[in-house]
Amino acid sequence: MASAVARVATIAFQGIEAVAVDVQAHISGGGAPTFTVVGLPDKAVAESRERVRAALYALGLAMPLERVTINLVPADLAKEGSHFDLPIALALLAAMDAVPAEALKQWVAMGELALDGAILPVIGTLPAAVHAMTRERGLICPAGNGPEAAWAGPLEVLAPETLPALMNHLKGVATLTAPKASPPISNQSIPDLKDVRGQEGAKRALETAAAGGHNLLLVGPPGSGKSMLAARLPGILPPFTPGEALETSMVHSVAGTLGIGGVLADRPFRDPHHSASMPALIGGGMRAKPGEVSLAHNGVLFLDELPEFPRGVLEALRQPLETGRAVVSRANSHYAYPARFQLIAAMNPCRCGHADDPVKGCRRQPKCVADYTARLSGPLLDRIDMRVEAPRVAAADLNLPPPTEGTAEVSARVAAARARQYERYKALDPSGRTRINA
Repeated sequence: MASAVARVATIAFQGIEAVAVDVQAHISGGGAPTFTVVGLPDKAVAESRERVRAALYALGLAMPLERVTINLVPADLAKEGSHFDLPIALALLAAMDAVPAEALKQWVAMGELALDGAILPVIGTLPAAVHAMTRERGLICPAGNGPEAAWAGPLEVLAPETLPALMNHLKGVATLTAPKASPPISNQSIPDLKDVRGQEGAKRALETAAAGGHNLLLVGPPGSGKSMLAARLPGILPPFTPGEALETSMVHSVAGTLGIGGVLADRPFRDPHHSASMPALIGGGMRAKPGEVSLAHNGVLFLDELPEFPRGVLEALRQPLETGRAVVSRANSHYAYPARFQLIAAMNPCRCGHADDPVKGCRRQPKCVADYTARLSGPLLDRIDMRVEAPRVAAADLNLPPPTEGTAEVSARVAAARARQYERYKALDPSGRTRINA
């Protein structure tokens, strides 16, 4: 065997940052044949032994009847995810002299292997592509992730559908075509402001909040249109800048919510239910995934029935609202996700929802109002810039013709206001970046 040791570069994730990992394959004689993966692999990485073994068998290759050791360097960094399958297989093939080891030095590889040798899509391709570009290397990724990787910038991307196709390319037998960036992904159909009848004051407040990036609290009885107004906010916000689109798409790529290929075209609008747990809203879980505050980065986070959220979950919002990032801490590590979002919240004025309602009056005032609003702490309310009343809409207003102004007209005014602010304050921001909630 020409070479018993081979190396392939790949990545591990810490937040949305890709950290370099060196996959080393070593084949040695003596003792019973074994296949061992070391270097703090999680269950998915440890199971890659069986997927790699089956994929090689599907190619007509047998595992070496010797001791095979796969070392993931650095050994003290936890390795999670199925994207280690492909670099482990490539390192092993190079150690077996089935592919030239020299041809692998210029690449960062990631991908999951099917038992028949197909290469399946994985999450986190966009941050991996950015990482590969900073290291002046190309990226090997699944075919389904190729259009996503192409958005990262001027880097060479190989996106094979199968392991044999990749091996033939590396050996110079056949050539893979570079993937092209797919159109941006539009995940939502944003409704028009013309659909909202009445609530002229609340609509004006929504426009003001969009122009200044202000957090907004809408207070009113059930059925007054608070949720309708919030759902129409993304339509009047300025379009993504290229930097914002890439940064937000990286968060969704790591979370696995980006879809196959492309980057986001629209600012995200997240509206979690009030039963959401703290890991769901802030981030966390077994693999420290981004929460709703990070998935709403550079977009809108809408919290309906605000006082119904658990008190601890609401208090955890204070740090992301203040710093623009969510930090998920573990005993041996911590992950920081960007979380600069515009908070739009809605609530009833009291538990029954009919305080100050001329149609259905609350019989427990003022105690009902005081008890309900006491669920929100002062420090949290201090971070909400605007509080607007959304009273019940009269039946006569519902019968009026649609408003003459809709999303297109309001968004034009918001864009003009943002442009004036940028010119006014650009000397204070040398980077030239614009943010939703600066």
